[in-house]
Amino acid sequence: MRTSPLTAACLLALAACGPYQAPLPPSPPADTLPPPRVAPSGASLQEQKSKVLGRLQAVSAVNEKVVWASGTGGSFTVTTNGGASWRSGVVAGADSLEFRDVHGVDEKTAYLLSSGNGTASRIYKTTDAGQNWQLQFINRDSTAFYDCFAFWDPLAGIAFSDNVGGTFPVRVTTDGGLDWHLLSDPANPGKSPVPAATSGEGAFAASGTCVATVGKNAAYIATGAGTRSRILFTPDRGRTWSSFDTPMVQGSATTGHTGIAFRDAQVGVAVGGDIGDARRATERVIITANGGRSWAAGGQPTFAGPAYGVAYVPGARGTVVAVGPGGASVSRDDGRTWAALDSLSYWSVTFASARAGWMVGPTGRITRVAF
Repeated sequence: MRTSPLTAACLLALAACGPYQAPLPPSPPADTLPPPRVAPSGASLQEQKSKVLGRLQAVSAVNEKVVWASGTGGSFTVTTNGGASWRSGVVAGADSLEFRDVHGVDEKTAYLLSSGNGTASRIYKTTDAGQNWQLQFINRDSTAFYDCFAFWDPLAGIAFSDNVGGTFPVRVTTDGGLDWHLLSDPANPGKSPVPAATSGEGAFAASGTCVATVGKNAAYIATGAGTRSRILFTPDRGRTWSSFDTPMVQGSATTGHTGIAFRDAQVGVAVGGDIGDARRATERVIITANGGRSWAAGGQPTFAGPAYGVAYVPGARGTVVAVGPGGASVSRDDGRTWAALDSLSYWSVTFASARAGWMVGPTGRITRVAF
């Protein structure tokens, strides 16, 4: 481990000298941004400059100041000042990858998940604000396709892949990603604790919200693209599992759930639809009030086509936002009714509080939301 240069004071009191910590890259100067606009629902929308030209597909708010986002072309972007300015980059050697999920831990630490067949599915981690990225996991199974991940805490997380031979490869880490070990191995399907897949069943790597962790141990996975679409649930970090049927539109390669979010251990919302039809009016929102054991149809978002991403708003009880290529909508009653939020195209959404949320989408679009 490197240590900082010793000053005269340190020579007199060596114990006062801690380990060297690389400084954060300086934040770029604040951008000149257009004035906020008011959404039909009354929210304030502020377009920001992500410094990314390609599609942003996932976003993760650490707090009201620190936010990470990721997308195509191996790109990521981060702000440490609430979006007044963003610093973007491309992970070395990953410019052909699509980072369809991101998890921010703090201003220096974040994880990225790329989706694709075989070795295109990978997990990276930075601990120096994106100056360097460590490749933690590379998928060696040519038939696996990792869709999204989620974390219980800075060291423990879960990643989900489309099924391989009827088994879902699910990986868990408890050591900050040093080891992403398989919970369910397609080579030993009889030993898998995860429910077996139905024909074609997997998930949509649309927004980084197809896996959600709740509390210290629970996790939910929203599936789609098969003959059945379900919600998979573990209460104990993957040791045991249940599966729940839902009224979401399903049964084809383009239908099912795309995202899921919970505001507490009982109340949650899942979104989806038919990702192959931007105009088709299908069931796109389902809701639960008993921890996912049963699901009912929710209200219809105001935008056309499928919903890709969903997020609850901390501190605003019952408020949840859904986004998709057709726009964005907000519900203030846990998904039962919806109001228009924006007509622009978005893929994912995150909130740190009612004062600070972000929606991301095509051409590097990033919009801050305040209620």
